[in-house]
Amino acid sequence: MKATLSSPEIVEVDDLPALLNSSAQTRARLVIAAARRGELEAQVMLGQLLLQGQGIERDTKLALTWFRLAAQRGSAMADNMLGRCLEHGWGGPSDLAEAARHYQRAAQSGLDWGLYNLANLVSTGRGLTCDPEAAFTLYQRAAALGHAKSMNLLGRCYEDGLGVTRDSAAALLWYRRSAEAGDFRGQFSLAGVLAALGQIAEAEHWLRLALEHGNLNFLRVAGRNLLQVDVVPLRALARPYHQRAAELGDASDQAALAALDA
Repeated sequence: MKATLSSPEIVEVDDLPALLNSSAQTRARLVIAAARRGELEAQVMLGQLLLQGQGIERDTKLALTWFRLAAQRGSAMADNMLGRCLEHGWGGPSDLAEAARHYQRAAQSGLDWGLYNLANLVSTGRGLTCDPEAAFTLYQRAAALGHAKSMNLLGRCYEDGLGVTRDSAAALLWYRRSAEAGDFRGQFSLAGVLAALGQIAEAEHWLRLALEHGNLNFLRVAGRNLLQVDVVPLRALARPYHQRAAELGDASDQAALAALDA
């Protein structure tokens, strides 16, 4: 049975990260108790549990409420998550300008995720004026903090000359750092560069790692892209990508897989 916010249970929580070893339901009960007592980290965590429906019934509106409360109390991560909700319309209407303001607050606090999400808006001109140079700087700051996804996009900036002079060596460097830090998009990006350099075996290695960790949207796009690759061992990976997407996705993914086997 999932925990509810009406639970009367009060449990002392000395170390919230230790909850990761608990069951989803136990974790939710403990977080609810701590959030009610005003523990800031617990309030942010509760918003995340509500957003994802982990151990508690999913409620995006209530998640938004907890993020707002924690953001008002100075949590940079709450500002970042509030920005995410406003960007994607979770728990209420989408508001890109307001999302950008919350990302800016998180970024000003030095939060890597805030820097990354703000950079994404700046690079695409959503909610803010498009400014490739500013986006590059934000990705650079987040990458310096060890943010793997920012490392990948920093590599993309160098590869495509977005906000910075093209530099293939720097692109390869940042793609590799992202891949080694565990980002599946960075692993796919690195594989593409390695394939172009003729390093097929290593490219295949990183493609298999990206397959293992990639989310559904990534798997769909990557699978289609691999079908266009000229190198046979790499093109052959298109089917495992489609198969994994079919396992995670819907009828359209199963149809795409069936089309490959037709």
